[in-house]
Amino acid sequence: MPETKTQQSGSSGSDGSENDAPKGLEGVVVATTELGDVRGEEGFYHYRQYSAVDVAAKRTLEDAWYLLFHGELPTRDQHDDWLEEIAPLRELPDAMADLLPAIAQAGDHFIPLDALRTALSATTYALDYRPSLDLEPEELRAEAMRTCALVPTLVTSLYRLNEGHEPVAPHPELPYAANYLYMLTGEEPNPEFARAIEKYLISTIDHGFNSSTFTARVITSTGADLGAAVVGAIGALSGPLHGGAPSRALDMLDAIGEPGNAEPWIRNAVEHGKRIMGFGHRVYKTDDPRSLLLRDVAADLGGEQYEFARKIEETVVNVLEEMKPGRKLRTNVEFYSGVVMNSCGIPRTMFTPTFASSRTIGWCAHILEQAADNRLIRPSARYTGPPPPQPVPDAE
Repeated sequence: MPETKTQQSGSSGSDGSENDAPKGLEGVVVATTELGDVRGEEGFYHYRQYSAVDVAAKRTLEDAWYLLFHGELPTRDQHDDWLEEIAPLRELPDAMADLLPAIAQAGDHFIPLDALRTALSATTYALDYRPSLDLEPEELRAEAMRTCALVPTLVTSLYRLNEGHEPVAPHPELPYAANYLYMLTGEEPNPEFARAIEKYLISTIDHGFNSSTFTARVITSTGADLGAAVVGAIGALSGPLHGGAPSRALDMLDAIGEPGNAEPWIRNAVEHGKRIMGFGHRVYKTDDPRSLLLRDVAADLGGEQYEFARKIEETVVNVLEEMKPGRKLRTNVEFYSGVVMNSCGIPRTMFTPTFASSRTIGWCAHILEQAADNRLIRPSARYTGPPPPQPVPDAE
């Protein structure tokens, strides 16, 4: 990450002074990383030395996972050995057999990401994860590997249990994306669907110091166990402003209904200041490269929903150029990811948990990096309340 001079929010400088930063820490560099970066002005992001979009287009998810954990793409032999290492880690510990049904049925409304958060916390507890501060690097890496492998099994098992079906055990011979669809549906997936989902999963493994990734690193900086850091990241991801938009983008398409309604619906939304789901991004000032990738994936899959989504995209861009000239609002990753996942048979309630399954790999890579060169992340806040000290009144 390039070094820049920046002010940190209420943080102490080397001389003990405090500096202010903008709300949300926008533009503030808080760490260095070798894992990747997002160049918002260019519409580009990368995993280590490679374009993330190119990795998604040309390699497998396991290769991208290897890249983040090892710093290079695997050879064919390394790829095969990597698959052999991952496959047995997908199996859930026996202690979770009785707990998962209870978690899946616990609430009045099934919220898969919340269920995952609870189940992963219980799983890492059952596996006796220890504080990262007390572990050797290889021990922490082993916990990271197992967590990345377990999350898809937990996600799909919880969904099936809530639907009244038995969980499907991982398929030892299927790669990550195909196995994910297999555990979700109980059937070996169409290879075209498996590859489409794989491209989506690769594209969402990591994306700079987003809210959930930063959360994972903050928790790791305390020396807490890896499970706590990933559970905290899932909590951050559950916020609608971070990971909840793919299904909301499809909900918007449903609300519009048909192409003829697109322009008046969008004009009304802009006039009333409503959020247009699936458009705009905190970092990108041009096209989101993930959206461009997934638009191509959706085009390959075809179908009426893709054609409708293209119409909506065109209409939103045209209306905004007229009503808010100069404002560059383009589709973000959530818009076409919803179309892709829906086309491949993933239920809407599972969109964000599917995102979480791949992002767990990125979180764990950041956890390993943070733990390897750790310093407690402890900023300050600027007090703005009544001036102290004031006398405490006697009790009446």
